[in-house]
Amino acid sequence: MGILEVKNVNKRFGGLQALGDVNLSVNERTVHAIIGPNGAGKSTLLNCLIGKLIPDTGSVMFDGQLVLGLKPYEINQMGISRVFQTPEIFGDLTVLENMMIPIFAKRDGSFRLHAFESTLNEGEIIDQAMVLLESLGMADKRTMQSASLSRGDKRRLEIGMCLAQEPRLLLLDEPTAGMARADTNNTIDLLKQIKDERDITITIIEHDMHVVFSLAERITVLAQGSPLVEDTPDNIKGHPKVREAYLGESA
Repeated sequence: MGILEVKNVNKRFGGLQALGDVNLSVNERTVHAIIGPNGAGKSTLLNCLIGKLIPDTGSVMFDGQLVLGLKPYEINQMGISRVFQTPEIFGDLTVLENMMIPIFAKRDGSFRLHAFESTLNEGEIIDQAMVLLESLGMADKRTMQSASLSRGDKRRLEIGMCLAQEPRLLLLDEPTAGMARADTNNTIDLLKQIKDERDITITIIEHDMHVVFSLAERITVLAQGSPLVEDTPDNIKGHPKVREAYLGESA
């Protein structure tokens, strides 16, 4: 059994079948990508994974616990952190202040956005934030206003803020969207570093095949709301069903 288990999930919006009998198993400490053409159901599936949407039928389990309609801080407490397409940082705060927030909010190993409490003093929080910024290669930008960062650095900071929560599962929705190629490659390198250095599982929803094939160990391909193929990157490349889903013709 994987750390993340999706079983027989169906979701309709009126007459539209967004997800149809989706089954997915993500093994612990792997990088698992979910891809598919536009309208394949990727965003709907992500929203089910984080409890934002409740499936009409089926279940989503994380480490044996049901994920259904939970509040964001409850998702964090379970050990899930998530990154959406647009970086979510506090633009009017400095890089260091942004990094301090999740450390300040963490108490007894949990992350609680509704209860900003900490057993650490300010100096200890700053020290921990600086260690994370050093690992991200952003210590020299600690006094910069976050709004002035490049999109790539905003994403890097946001991922660092997620890591401060000490997650077991990191969910990323199009983490390189809108980036220049250099920033994309830097983000790939950062995620590889995270995978190598931390006891963490990463699941990515991504359009950029360069990102997918650079990082993923397993790939699930969705088409019209249902899983089409799940396999290793080498076997996904050139797969006739995948080519048909993306190109509209049999290979």
